[in-house]
Amino acid sequence: MKSTIRKITLNIGLATGVLLGMSGCQKMFDLAPEEALSTKQMYRDIYDADAAIIGLYGKFSTLAKQYVILNELRGDLLDVTTNADLSLREINAHAVSETNEYANPRAYYEVILNCNDILKNFKIMLDQNKIKRAEYYQRSADVLALRSWIYLQLGIHYGSVPYVTESVETVDDVKSLATKARVPLADIIKQLIKELEAIPATYLDPYTLDNTLVSANVDGYSPTTFFIEKHLLLGDLYLWDQQYTKAASMYKYIMTTSDRLGFEATDINVWYHLYKITRGQISSGMGPIAVSYNSDINDVNNLLDNNTTGWRSIFARDRSNTNYNSISNTSSISRDPEWLWLLPFDSKFLPENPFVELFSNVGGKYLLQPSKAAIDYWNGQTQTNNFAYDARGVMSYKNINGNPVVFKYLYNFMNPNSAGSIYSLVGKSLQEKNGRWFLNRAANVHLKFAEAANRDGRRKLAYALVNAGVASTYNNTAISDKTNLMNTFDSPPYDFDARNGDAPTRYRSSWHLATGIRGRAMVKSNTVEGDSTLAIENSIIQEGALELAFEGHRWGDLVRVAIRRNDPSFLANKVYDKLRKSNNPNAEAVRSRLMNKDNWFLPFRIQ
Repeated sequence: MKSTIRKITLNIGLATGVLLGMSGCQKMFDLAPEEALSTKQMYRDIYDADAAIIGLYGKFSTLAKQYVILNELRGDLLDVTTNADLSLREINAHAVSETNEYANPRAYYEVILNCNDILKNFKIMLDQNKIKRAEYYQRSADVLALRSWIYLQLGIHYGSVPYVTESVETVDDVKSLATKARVPLADIIKQLIKELEAIPATYLDPYTLDNTLVSANVDGYSPTTFFIEKHLLLGDLYLWDQQYTKAASMYKYIMTTSDRLGFEATDINVWYHLYKITRGQISSGMGPIAVSYNSDINDVNNLLDNNTTGWRSIFARDRSNTNYNSISNTSSISRDPEWLWLLPFDSKFLPENPFVELFSNVGGKYLLQPSKAAIDYWNGQTQTNNFAYDARGVMSYKNINGNPVVFKYLYNFMNPNSAGSIYSLVGKSLQEKNGRWFLNRAANVHLKFAEAANRDGRRKLAYALVNAGVASTYNNTAISDKTNLMNTFDSPPYDFDARNGDAPTRYRSSWHLATGIRGRAMVKSNTVEGDSTLAIENSIIQEGALELAFEGHRWGDLVRVAIRRNDPSFLANKVYDKLRKSNNPNAEAVRSRLMNKDNWFLPFRIQ
């Protein structure tokens, strides 16, 4: 990426040099001397501090390929193609060698070391009065949270890892990382919670519009969704630590953003829709981001499957559309109606979009494809108009040239027709590989809230958020007076008012249009059979597959629930089903291997 902050250019090639020039461990990455700037040249004022953060996120974006491979291919939603190399096949078969390029944690630690160095130098800047205290806390909280997110990922995939928070000064210090004591995942989570809880509450909030970081233009993009959402991260850590009420509180804080920021007074349409999972349009000129049909909903050909409206537009909509990218009031950061964290790839700058190579069979290497299991998940659903499939599936993948292609990441590169068999390039050539790294959005927040609520004894509320929403689930259509209906009447964070009534007086609550995840997807609600806690939890994890497929959440979800239940078969059976359906002869052997929890984790070797 590059930044127009004080005309500093920060595409990733230079950003890496800038960051490492600050640290003194230049040899680690074999940089030429002219690529590095000294600390005195860089940490002079707030603009340099901002440049360091933009450069850090540029470096962070190089993790996108490894992140998606480890979190999706290890689970049940992605499979290899005949083009896949040995490293990908090892990941898919859970038989990973120490030299596997995708299992190498080096890239993650490169970003961690950058974070450590920036945190050290920000403290020096504060002590030397080069930045204000509030500026220091805002930016340090961001860097600390990004480092914490990376450590959570490392713990999920490796089970135990060295936990390094100091700045590395020499190449020998870097080499010694492999010999440091490794901290187990459960202990890493507790340490990360402790560090994030120490951040003053004000600085857990996103940057506001008057902040120099978000008021700048980066590569032609508004950077309002570049930065990690710290409440969401803390909620995830609480969820892993089985602190369910605290987890739900963090997620609810995000879900009620429009309530907290007073949109009822400034923009009632945003008040109803922002992060609340609805079927309506969030602002004038912007269609709904829900599975929808044009006129006759009983005609399959009327499905809205395009880049500007409907569920597909979540991933494809032109982000220069101000109605989409700048929903705001005077006191708030610009708001995207669905995305909380998203980073762009632009063909004009490094790093290159890795997803065209991974997924596309036009201009890419077509290494990975949707699994037969994932396709069966979607085809096993029924829409409210009785069509026997989930439309989210036909918008998550397409059949191009006779092959199933993961398409969530390709809409800014290639535009298929409704049948998916014909395509046109979005750019002028195959080299224009624009795209996005999808990191977190409102649907994931709702699903994680439901997971926490279900385990905290609020099964009905969890069911409502996954299915048709609070208004529908807590209603009695035979009663016209809704005063004591359509409301959970529970204590925070489980208090949801979705009332929509005209008797005895007319009122519309902020949650009355929220339709639940399946309601927005226009699929029928689940039934609950057997133990309700386990049944609802199963449906939440299954809904994650249908809604969030290929976005990097799957492996963590499977591991977290399997640990909670002390039931390796929960994870092992899903991977087994994927391999069995693809006629993989090692399916049963992989299942047996994954019945041992120790085999969930990758070999830790920094290459």
